Amino acid sequence: MADARVAGGPGDVAPPARRRQAHPLVRFLLHRLGSSLVVLLGVMVVVFVLIHLVPGDPVRIALGTRYTKESYDALRAANGLDRPLWLQFVTYIGHALSGDLGTSFRDGEPVTMTLLGRLPATASLALVGIVIALAIAVPAGIWSALHQGRASDAVVRALSQLGVSVPDFWVGMLLITVFSSLLRLLPSSGYVPITEDPVEWLRRVILPGTTVGVVAAAIMTRYIRAAVLDVADLGHVRTARSKGLAPRVVVLRHIVRNALIPMLTITGIQLATILGGVIVVEVVFAWPGLGLLVYSAVAARDYALIQGAVLLIAALFLLINFLVDVLYAVADPRIRLA
Repeated sequence: MADARVAGGPGDVAPPARRRQAHPLVRFLLHRLGSSLVVLLGVMVVVFVLIHLVPGDPVRIALGTRYTKESYDALRAANGLDRPLWLQFVTYIGHALSGDLGTSFRDGEPVTMTLLGRLPATASLALVGIVIALAIAVPAGIWSALHQGRASDAVVRALSQLGVSVPDFWVGMLLITVFSSLLRLLPSSGYVPITEDPVEWLRRVILPGTTVGVVAAAIMTRYIRAAVLDVADLGHVRTARSKGLAPRVVVLRHIVRNALIPMLTITGIQLATILGGVIVVEVVFAWPGLGLLVYSAVAARDYALIQGAVLLIAALFLLINFLVDVLYAVADPRIRLA
């Protein structure tokens, strides 16, 4: 006779406890966050090594005509440059984790405060530039793709190729010549915080923002056009058209929506590039942002300032990529399950 046992009785063997799995989105974001931290550590190592390979003595340059043997040794010891390189790096990592990026050789100011003071100028320039780029690239890329092979498509492709080929400093000087020197409508240089005078901030950010925006738009247009063309040939788009849906509905709901991932990719890349790569534009327009700061720091061999600026730019780049990954997971749940 079968041994009948009441469920939950003393003779039952408890089933093994199920191990709770983390939500796919959480696993996806943790993986991306871990990868970003590893990349940031690699950036710190590479920058530290490359800076110390650059010829020139930063302490000697910082002292200038005030050089004496005693002041030279004192400044080297104050900045830890008399220690072995490996100890300097370990010390730098420890201080960086606590938010202390060192002290500038030139003016003796904390690097962290200097960078935070310059960040709003670069951030405002980058945001204006990416808005202008999106305003140009999204309609131009979609229009070009939907009118493939026509004259308007050829015009858009030619203009985007011209924008990719023209240096950004040349675009900046052209805008200064036209709108500042000839028409006298906008100032050619300087920066006013938006919190102090929004109107004057807008007048001064238009020219540099247009410069970076036009160059970025030329690159983004080509990617958006290619993304829309790839989606427009898929079966579900042909099916939507065969059902007699309005062209506007087909474009917005079935083409643009499915081309959103490549658009997010190129937008994130260009925003990060603008944040970390507008050195020439900031020099041309005397824009007191991170780019101009890095330019002057390299000329002065200011190790602490260069390391801090590059670290901040790399962190911003990784942060933007992480946010783009989050948008990926929101826009297409299949990505976080891959």
